[in-house]
This record gives sequence, structure tokens and C-alpha cells, in this order.
Amino acid sequence: MHDKIKNTANFLNKKTSNKPEVGIILGSGLGGLVNRMEIENTFPYEEIPGFPVSTVEGHSGKLIFGKLGGKYIVAMQGRFHYYEGYPMETVTFPVKVMHLLGIKTLIVSNAAGGLNPEFNVGDMMIISDHINFFPNNPLLGPNNNELGTRFPDMSNAYNSDLRATAKKIAKENNIQVREGVYIGNSGPMLETPAEYRMFRIFGADATGMSTVPEVIAAHHMGIKVFGMSIITNVSEKENPDEETTHEEVQNVAGDVEPKMSLIMTELIRAL
Repeated sequence: MHDKIKNTANFLNKKTSNKPEVGIILGSGLGGLVNRMEIENTFPYEEIPGFPVSTVEGHSGKLIFGKLGGKYIVAMQGRFHYYEGYPMETVTFPVKVMHLLGIKTLIVSNAAGGLNPEFNVGDMMIISDHINFFPNNPLLGPNNNELGTRFPDMSNAYNSDLRATAKKIAKENNIQVREGVYIGNSGPMLETPAEYRMFRIFGADATGMSTVPEVIAAHHMGIKVFGMSIITNVSEKENPDEETTHEEVQNVAGDVEPKMSLIMTELIRAL
């Protein structure tokens, strides 16, 4: 697998002169951040050796190189999920490629279900910590010492300095943000009411089907991580019989995305 990662990184290095400092992973309905970028190169996933292909609506499937906030960046417009049938080594493959390309910071976003009763649809939550409720872990198996240590300390997986800077940026721009714990699970079905209650008892404020594997892999490699969730639905609905759809999730994420993009752009500028 490490040879495969190197081959993909070498291919991209030959195709672009961009040397990214920051990697970005954009979740469902959150691809609008690329409109703020000075785009230099765009590669559809199917044209990149070793890359899987995103099968989810709202994930366009492009790797984009350019500048944002005055820094060279590489952005995934669409990610890969465990529920698509990909093994964890495939879900985290792009993060490892980004590492070999030279990124020092990773910014991740996602659409999430709100568990905290104080959260409302359309809220933005800075991720302070996570709970891994996936049935698998990207670090299982023999450890690759070229990438990181066998037993990484996860106590500051979501970098505290980056979180503090993001909160300062939000305050300066009169943007309300929440902060809380994200619990990641396999999906693809949305949670039952009993599962929502269980996750809340665990101490989670929001839940989703991504992010945790990528963050574990990035932190293992010494990459600083900042994460943000858009609350696109809540566990305690006004009408319990009303079903949440993926289209609804995309629409809410798209409405809030400009505020998230502003925070992320200015966060990158402050690095």
C-alpha cells in the first residue's frame, strides 16, 4: 500500500508544480469553498492512479490544487466513505497521499446530525474531539513507521490552537459557532431514535458517517487537524414522523457553506 501511495504522489507531483501546505476535505454539499480558490490544477478522481471514485450524490470527485488564504492548498471535492464498501485503507488513502505531497495541516468538513438539544439545523460546530464508533480502525494491522508511531496519542487530535483561532475569526465576523464532540459511525442509514439517545449518553454532540478515519490517519502522521460540522438535521424533531433525506442534508449544508468557507479561508490565512 505504501508503494501505491508513493506512486500516486509521484504522479501528482509530475502533473503540478503546486507544493501544498494545507489539505482540505469537503463534505456533502460543502464543495463551494473551491469558488474562493485560485485554482491551478483539477484532477477528476478517475484520472488519478490508485484513487477510488466517490459514489455519493453531492460529492463531485475532484482533487484540486491552488491557493486559498495566501497558501498553497490541495482540496478533495468529495470524499470516500466506509459505507460505500471501501476498506479503511482506501478511505484514508488520499490523506496519506496529501502527507507525501507535503501538507502540514488538514481541514475537514462534514454534514452531521445534531444530538445536543441546544443545537439547531444550520448551526456550525467546531469539532473539539471525536468518538470512533466505526466497526474498524484505519491503523489496524502492521504499523508503517515511515508514517507514524504504533500508538499515537489522540488527546489533541483536533488541534487546540487551530480551534482557538477559528473561534476568534468567527467572533470577529459575527458568526455564531458551536463546539462539541463528533461521533462517527458506519451508516449508511440514519440513526434510530434509540441510537441518537445512546450517542448522546456517550457524550457526543453531533454524529455522521465520515471524518473520524481521516482524522485518525492524519494525526498518526503528525498532521495538525481542524474539523467543522454543519448541523443539517437534529435528533429531536418537531415532527418525529418526518423523515430526513439526503437532499435536505445537501440543501442545509449549501445554505451555511459561505460562512464555513469564510472561517476556513481566514484560518488558512492565519497559519
